[in-house]
Amino acid sequence: MLETSARLLRLLSLLQTPRDWPGAELAERLGVSHRTIRRDIDRLRELGYVVHATAGAPGYRLGAGAGLPPLLLDDDEAVAVAIGLGTAAVSGVAGIEETSIRALAKLEQVLPPRLRQRVGNLRSVTVPLARPAAAVNPAVLTAIAAAVRDRESLRFDYRSHDGTGGRRAAEPYRLVNSGRRWYLLAWDTGREDWRTFRVDRLRLHTPNGPRFTPREPPSADLVHYVSERISVDPYRYRGRFTVHAPAEVVAGRMPPTMAVVEPAGDDACVLSTGSNSLDELAMWVAQLGVPFEVHEPPELIRHLRALGARLVDAAGPPTPA
Repeated sequence: MLETSARLLRLLSLLQTPRDWPGAELAERLGVSHRTIRRDIDRLRELGYVVHATAGAPGYRLGAGAGLPPLLLDDDEAVAVAIGLGTAAVSGVAGIEETSIRALAKLEQVLPPRLRQRVGNLRSVTVPLARPAAAVNPAVLTAIAAAVRDRESLRFDYRSHDGTGGRRAAEPYRLVNSGRRWYLLAWDTGREDWRTFRVDRLRLHTPNGPRFTPREPPSADLVHYVSERISVDPYRYRGRFTVHAPAEVVAGRMPPTMAVVEPAGDDACVLSTGSNSLDELAMWVAQLGVPFEVHEPPELIRHLRALGARLVDAAGPPTPA
């Protein structure tokens, strides 16, 4: 009996991944016969789980039922867990965002409609005291995460930073959270290039597009890649500096949405950032309060010389000792 119960839990864990599971594959994974799989599926149905049989080759898919299957959670506990996971997914707490989204997707898959309504009601009236720079609906995050997992392309309307809008089609690869905003790294099929989209600026269309074959990622370090795309590339001026301070110190004062910081020895780093204003570039690096050299853009070098002369003139002649 104990072995059977453990096998049922393993079977249920597999079925909670939203895909069609051929009976032969389930039997191979669990090390049992196809007949045993059919008996175990019947047991899960008796426990209240809705397991659909797929057409064609014998296969199975877990569905949502009229009632919440036994998960050792009552209705209130299930709602509390769903709300907690949804809050964690957009709270900016380091290290738990992706895990929260995966867990929320599994839970919402089996929530009956009445509990989904309760979760939606609580979300609609809950306002955190502090929130990210741009609010993102957890349902959008879970939908994107599912598309990444299932390798399904997305279709969505997108509003660019300059306010222009348009319809896009993309192959999603990763969700990246900066602590203030969520970004989607995807292959834009219309532009045939990698793009980074702010999730709060897109509106998904359903159903998803066709499945796709994964491509080689644009970088081995996707966090660094996305940071560069959102902090440097969109701007008119791209600044690169050597800053004479440890990389960890500078990175603590320049979040990844503002700059890319790379070590250049124990007491120096290379800082890359962007802006549409030379004055703003100068202010960002000067406010670090440590020595630095400008490598680019050349316009900034000339601008700093003129700015320095104006500041010296503004200060007036030295005060006699």
